[in-house]
Amino acid sequence: MNLIVAVDKNWGIGKDGGLLTHLPQDLKFFKEKTVGKVVVMGRSTLESLPNGNPLPNRTNIVLTHREDFEKEGVTVVHSMEALMELCNQYPSEDVMIIGGASVYNELMEICDALYITKMYHEFEADTFIKNVDALPQFKVVWESEVVEENGISYQWFEYRRVKLKA
Repeated sequence: MNLIVAVDKNWGIGKDGGLLTHLPQDLKFFKEKTVGKVVVMGRSTLESLPNGNPLPNRTNIVLTHREDFEKEGVTVVHSMEALMELCNQYPSEDVMIIGGASVYNELMEICDALYITKMYHEFEADTFIKNVDALPQFKVVWESEVVEENGISYQWFEYRRVKLKA
């Protein structure tokens, strides 16, 4: 299981139910990493997508507590157990967690790889995830050159789970 997210300097990921900024190259990176894969998200994340529709060319799974929630083109689950049972039907490397914060923070601990876009900018975020740099079980194994777009400098990082010494 993997996770993909864009964060600001304070590990902020969103404001008012949307992204912090629009970075076309980062959206391209997101698409490259997720097309043909299984994407797991919360209901609010699905609703924040264009027209509230599932992402094309991906298997979309939504985790929600709302028992009455249905959406065409989406598999809906209502518990972590049901989500794990469903995700176990796919190769772990093909499952991508795409948000929001509660889904990221809950599933981060069981991910093998984290693809994090770090924006070197502080936004007025109202939604945050855990600071991955403070988690000893993850180490950076790859980083891109710094990219600048729309006045924002950022880099892509790949973190991998490491075995901690007992």
